[in-house]
Amino acid sequence: MTISREERTEEQRRLEAVLGEINSRLEKLQEEAGGFREDIVGIRKHFWEDVTINLDGAEEVYETFASLKQQAELLSERERGHRRMQAQIRLLQRLLESPYFGRIDFQEEGAGGAAEAVYIGTGSLLDDSGLKFLIYDWRAPVSSVYYDFGPGPAAYMTPGGEIRGELERKRQYIIRSGELRALFDTGLTIGDELLQHVLGGASDTRMKSIVATIQREQNRIIRSEHSRLLIVEGAAGSGKTSAALQRIAYLLYRYRESLRADQIVLFSPNGMFSAYVSSVLPELGEDNMQQTTFQEYLDYRLSEDYRVEEPLDSLEYVYGEGRDPADDPRMAGIAVKAQASFLDALVSYTAALGTRGGMKWHALTFRDSVIVSREEMDARFLALDPSLSMPSRLEQLTKDLLRSAEEYMRSQVYADWVEEEVQTLDAEAYLKAYSRLQSRKRFSEETFDDYDREYEELAKALLQEYFTPLKSWIKSLRFLDAPGMYKALFSDPDLRRAHLIPLYGDSSALDGWCAYTVRRLEEGELPYEDAAPYLFFKESLEGFRTNTAVRHVFVDEAQDYTPLQWAYLRRLFPRSRWTVLGDPNQGIGAHLLGVGEMNHPAVLAAPDETERIRLTRTYRSTKPIVEFTRSLLPGADIEPFDREGPEPTLTVIARDGGRLAEEIRQRTEKIRSAGHRTIAILCRSEQESVEAYESLRGGMEVKRIGRHGGSFEPGVLVLPAYLAKGVEFDAVLMYDVSQERYGGERDRKLFYTACTRAMHELHLFSRGEPSRLLRDVPAGTYRINSPLDIPYQ
Repeated sequence: MTISREERTEEQRRLEAVLGEINSRLEKLQEEAGGFREDIVGIRKHFWEDVTINLDGAEEVYETFASLKQQAELLSERERGHRRMQAQIRLLQRLLESPYFGRIDFQEEGAGGAAEAVYIGTGSLLDDSGLKFLIYDWRAPVSSVYYDFGPGPAAYMTPGGEIRGELERKRQYIIRSGELRALFDTGLTIGDELLQHVLGGASDTRMKSIVATIQREQNRIIRSEHSRLLIVEGAAGSGKTSAALQRIAYLLYRYRESLRADQIVLFSPNGMFSAYVSSVLPELGEDNMQQTTFQEYLDYRLSEDYRVEEPLDSLEYVYGEGRDPADDPRMAGIAVKAQASFLDALVSYTAALGTRGGMKWHALTFRDSVIVSREEMDARFLALDPSLSMPSRLEQLTKDLLRSAEEYMRSQVYADWVEEEVQTLDAEAYLKAYSRLQSRKRFSEETFDDYDREYEELAKALLQEYFTPLKSWIKSLRFLDAPGMYKALFSDPDLRRAHLIPLYGDSSALDGWCAYTVRRLEEGELPYEDAAPYLFFKESLEGFRTNTAVRHVFVDEAQDYTPLQWAYLRRLFPRSRWTVLGDPNQGIGAHLLGVGEMNHPAVLAAPDETERIRLTRTYRSTKPIVEFTRSLLPGADIEPFDREGPEPTLTVIARDGGRLAEEIRQRTEKIRSAGHRTIAILCRSEQESVEAYESLRGGMEVKRIGRHGGSFEPGVLVLPAYLAKGVEFDAVLMYDVSQERYGGERDRKLFYTACTRAMHELHLFSRGEPSRLLRDVPAGTYRINSPLDIPYQ
């Protein structure tokens, strides 16, 4: 739709007027904030000078308290005011860069006069009167019309009900540094022109806000409010994570009177991904939610019992070289422990421990003396009411053991070792004992037993100091040998026969991975596939911890989670609403081979409380790249955005790989000359990434990112493909896609995930015969460079 010169001029005048208002408001606010800052500094500097301190009597103490309270409240009020002003200043500074990105002319049903022009930006701005919006926040109810409708009948929901009307115009703007660079009217949800402009730009080391280009299906994710569980399943590059972050911003805006950022938790796949998305909410003027990884929580809960293997170490094991998965007992164990039936095995085992015995204990000891033996502890436990839950019985046993510890402590008052210790105490300890006796009027300085009383006081104080750690040990249930009981499930033939064989059949098939598990546990290491099962088992005994303060939990890369992990998270956050995001086609863990659906999160809520949204259109990559990558997944429902670019290439070199480094250097120079800033050389494993880095670093500037260090920065990065999940790059170079590297069906998802990291260019290199997975890809979707006489088509 053509926009006339007069309309462009009018839009330019309005933009200049809005920018003038923002500048004026900003100057005034900065001056006021400076005054508040001076007040705060002055109050802090002279705080005690302005407070009257008098502790002579009760009335004086009360007056002193009132004076302190008044001064503290004055300081707090000034600080709150200064924070509010700083937030407004940051908003105005954002608006000064780009005040708005969209406009809708909406005629409300039944309202007279002309349609209202609603300008939409990243924050709201009122005129001087405070009655008219110059800019509406993108999260305001009326702004949803911009994302959900083209010209014609439209509606939006408000707290008071639905508002219907006619959308007469939708206009989009590209404003940068306060300059109107482009505007256009569109009949689409978000015009392809705007998307082409945004998606055609260079990648960055931090994810950016997408509020100007939110699509209708993404807006549905952002504004969903009624479901307890929202499952978003989408192709690589479909905007799942971006929409989720905008959803957090929307929830903080929509429920700003009752929801804080620290009541929202995002579980990220790894720390590097957390850093990648950390700038989105501040860019929208909101505080960041809590961010963590499931691994960080496992370390926090289990570090006293085991060294917990990192998930990236587990992936390196899966995709490392020289291993045949068919003959690997650990791979079989990983697959078993990821099944819902393994949770059933743990539940049945826990129940049997409570009814049939088999609990394992650590004896309660002090200075090589046994206070309560393991046998006596077991007898006391079995004597408790079996109808009680396991945590309740352990709570009663804890109280019983504390009483035993107290009795033993009292019995030690006149023990030889105590008398010797008392004799070596310093004068300060004697003065403290004397003072305590005086305060209790038990020290007359005249009676013959004063010495005995003083000795008892000193002995009790000494014993209390010695026994405090023991009491803490009891209260933290360290007498319970949870590691020993978990190991017994795999090492004890009777327990395997009772709880594992009924679920998994032939006992001989269990021997290999059970023996592997036992060996790792005896070395003090907890394999990653055992971390969630062990934590679930441990808390089934001790009692599940819960966090009722968190209101919303977001889980990214949800396809990587097992049924056991979901079951545990449900107990950890019993009152939360859930938003889970994933793509089964990017499930690269060993336990996900052959898994085509993301059903496990359904345990978080009932079916009538669950909403599923599937995103099939991908925006990250150019159309040629998407046509290539979707062919790696026969039958996948993936729709590319119509953004053109160079077709992917495959360069085949001799098997000895002598020219591989030079081919990659030449390709990298061409990519850089095209203006691309972020270039990733992706390898199958960290072992291969080290090889690639060593072969490349002599002839070009390159940085390696490994499992245990590194960050995403502009330039050329070498890293394992599994580390790049959730991240995007201007160009991706696949280091070696030979049949030797990607030779089996189990490699398909890793291959797909790596290729879908590319925004603008994708180049594959193969030493010798290329992967047979490429046989599923039509020849016309990529170009072959320097092919050798190798049968790969």
